[in-house]
Amino acid sequence: MRGGKPRSFGDFRRLLEDKEIQAVAVVTPDHWHAIPTVRAFEVGKDVFVEKPLSYSVAEGRAMADASLKYQRVSQMGNHIHNDHSNYRRVVELVRSGKLGRITRVHCWKTSPTRPSTTNMPATRPPELDYDFWLGPAPLRPYHPLRCHFSFREFWDYSGGTFIDFWCHIVDVAVWALDLKAPRSVSAVGGRFFISDETETPDTLEAILEYPELILMFHFRPTPLPGFEHMGHIGCLFEGTEASLVVNYEQHEVWARGKKIDDFPRPDPTIPDSRGHIREFLDAIKTRNLDTTCNVRYGHRVTKPGLLSNIAFRTGRRIYWDDERERILGDSAAGKFLRRRFRRPWKL
Repeated sequence: MRGGKPRSFGDFRRLLEDKEIQAVAVVTPDHWHAIPTVRAFEVGKDVFVEKPLSYSVAEGRAMADASLKYQRVSQMGNHIHNDHSNYRRVVELVRSGKLGRITRVHCWKTSPTRPSTTNMPATRPPELDYDFWLGPAPLRPYHPLRCHFSFREFWDYSGGTFIDFWCHIVDVAVWALDLKAPRSVSAVGGRFFISDETETPDTLEAILEYPELILMFHFRPTPLPGFEHMGHIGCLFEGTEASLVVNYEQHEVWARGKKIDDFPRPDPTIPDSRGHIREFLDAIKTRNLDTTCNVRYGHRVTKPGLLSNIAFRTGRRIYWDDERERILGDSAAGKFLRRRFRRPWKL
């Protein structure tokens, strides 16, 4: 702070040169997550980076590896994980075995059914450094829908509203079931409701095969039938004894077609969090690299969503080797695991 005003930078690299700054928050569009995060780790700064962790699988791997190589504290911005106790109680109940064996998980997010519109002029604002905004993304003519809130709906910068909400919802399933990576991923969908300049689908059904478990993500115009009361997002665990449905704020247990309000619950074992940001700040002081949403966990949560988008874009079921992080027997699909950065940017 100088003269009571915060300093501003037109280039993140100048900010990273400031030795007084110990930690940074990366709240850029998705295509700009990896480079600032890895550069910050390299110069000894801790990083809070928004979800989804990365634009591509390869970029997420680079971020995760750099956090360990440079021994930096990290947190992926997935606030529902820590700012509410709801997910904690769900994780405890699923792990208790009282629901029986979990055979299927359904996650959903309602999708947009109206076209993206903007009142911004089609000419580039003079205060916008558009070339820098594009950064490693391909050079495209300026369009206001590409460069502001709706940037997520273009493949150059993100994977749509689908990937935007993926981490918030799938997190509770990954956490409760300790999911690693799927063996295979299939996805179908398209643009059935929206006709505008954007690109990503407004409807997508992804099926992810895990050992002894199927996870489905429904990106659809309405909530999962029968659970409309849970709202625009949710996750349903199907157990052999009972099922559990959860949204951000609440959860319910159902068995034999009825909601069971007095379903037996285990004693709480997961301590409530002081908050997502507070945890990150405390970890900086204690040098705890294992925050609950560090970038290594963030990569594990984000990766299946990125693979789902690859399956949709190729129109094929993809088979996944997680140890080597590669798609088996499909070199064309494998090209989506990383992207060629526009010069001079590189990772």
